[in-house]
Amino acid sequence: QVQVVESGGGLVQPGGSLRLSCAASGFTVSSYVMSWYRQAPGKERLFVAAIFSTGSTNYADSVKGRFTISRGNAKNTVTLQMNSLKPEDTAVYYCRAAGGSTYYWGQGTQVTVSS
Repeated sequence: QVQVVESGGGLVQPGGSLRLSCAASGFTVSSYVMSWYRQAPGKERLFVAAIFSTGSTNYADSVKGRFTISRGNAKNTVTLQMNSLKPEDTAVYYCRAAGGSTYYWGQGTQVTVSS
């Protein structure tokens, strides 16, 4: 059964860091395009970062230089290291696996940046 499960969200002060994890089962993360998206209350879900099967990465302009996406092949996970967090980073963060025309979404993890 294909599944992606996010973890690592929480409450952090502005300027702080969080590390999100996406655990995959039923497929190999290195064979899929693995992405993070986020959705703030009342807003649409937006792209944050992606890592491709080649290992290349792509980021939204709003997080470049602050967020890093990486892949842990041994544990079949994808992580999102988030540094220098801002209140506007507050959202539910979702992991997505894309393979061809098939997409798998996780249930999301809440990230709140507030003092």
